[in-house]
Amino acid sequence: MGAAIGGVDAGYEVITDNDQILSIMRYQVNTVGSSSTTMRYDTIDKVDNVLITLPSLFKDDSYIDAINAYIEGEMERQMAADEMISYFTENEYGEGFATIRSDQNFYITNDQQLVISFDKYEVAPGYMGVVTFEIPTEVVKKLLVSDVYIR
Repeated sequence: MGAAIGGVDAGYEVITDNDQILSIMRYQVNTVGSSSTTMRYDTIDKVDNVLITLPSLFKDDSYIDAINAYIEGEMERQMAADEMISYFTENEYGEGFATIRSDQNFYITNDQQLVISFDKYEVAPGYMGVVTFEIPTEVVKKLLVSDVYIR
């Protein structure tokens, strides 16, 4: 009987670094037979020295439904446009993507766009890897506390 061979690779990557925002992606890849990848993002306001959370960007919880609707539509659009793209959607499997969480992985780009990130296997088959959705600002503009971070 052979022993399982596996390993862990971890590190970080700076996603955004400008006068206002620092977004760092921390990743961990576990390899045992196949691999699983988890990402965690820290987005920091360098001026005020505060960690930015997803709920802190918005006036109330209505951002959740707005972002969910956009992501669901984008999943359907991408799957219709490319047969190699597949997502776990509620319609198809009875489970899968239903909603983002208040602690959902996200970061803010240098262009001040909100990006929602899902780990490998979270909303799509493993071959899709880590999946991200850039949320158009017009989808959430009226829900934002301010336009300091997202424009």
